[in-house]
Amino acid sequence: MSNLSSKPYQIGYALTPKKEQTFIVPSLLSCAGQNGVVLTKIDPTKPLIQQGPFDCILHKLYDSDWKQNLQDFASRNPNIPIIDSPESIDILRNRISMLETVSKLKINNTGVPKQITITEVTGLENLKLNFPLIAKPLDADGSETSHKMHLIFDKDGLNNLTAPFVLQEFVNHGGVVFKVYVAGKYFRCVKRKSLPDISEEKLVNLKGSLPFSQVSNLAAAGGGEGCKFEKTEMPPESLVKELVEGLKEELRLNLFNFDVIRDGKNKENYLVIDINYFPGYAKMPDFESVITDFLRDVMHKDINCGDN
Repeated sequence: MSNLSSKPYQIGYALTPKKEQTFIVPSLLSCAGQNGVVLTKIDPTKPLIQQGPFDCILHKLYDSDWKQNLQDFASRNPNIPIIDSPESIDILRNRISMLETVSKLKINNTGVPKQITITEVTGLENLKLNFPLIAKPLDADGSETSHKMHLIFDKDGLNNLTAPFVLQEFVNHGGVVFKVYVAGKYFRCVKRKSLPDISEEKLVNLKGSLPFSQVSNLAAAGGGEGCKFEKTEMPPESLVKELVEGLKEELRLNLFNFDVIRDGKNKENYLVIDINYFPGYAKMPDFESVITDFLRDVMHKDINCGDN
């Protein structure tokens, strides 16, 4: 990378304090600065049109005042890219609509686990789902509540859940999840340890539910099958690329990641279990140069930013 412009690009960012702390780090600021990209903090409580000037807006805020602020700015500056469109981001804030995008792609050997939405904790006798299940809050808004998930082993485990939530069939996947980070035309796939496999024999002895924060204890107690993490092969790059391109087009987003697991019953099949907007890029190898290259591409109009 090199600074090909005499005038640096001014990228305004509006992030939550937590996201700012993990993303706007010295190593990124240094890499970006050396390549003609300056990241400037936006005050979301003040009109955008009174701040700047900006060549691009980078954001991850969801409140209605911020959306109106963005809309006012975009109407006066239609040629300034906004990463990303609030309307597109909203698709990923609902755990049903986020995975519906995967089903629309119809890519061979890919899919999503069977899941349903529960709006009332009554009449759950005929779920037509197989235990164990994963219970997730319906809203995926990045709040602390949205991350509170449970592994459900039987019907009794459903009793203490608060609606609305999503029930998703748990699929044995070797205890490994593949995280695919996307930034425009760039993507990186990394593997991480995940929930341990649960055999039918073990399931008989597991009762009720278990918060995800305690699932790690399951393997230690002998409730999960062993994970051969180091020997686990990555998914075919061609398949990952096809998913990346398909999701980018369907979602009309530039900054996201998705979690993929390999079906334990059919090693050729891969299931997308989660998609997140503007994820923790600092966990991605070489994230500073990837984000810097992405932002330069935006400025060079090499990236489609969708509808502002």
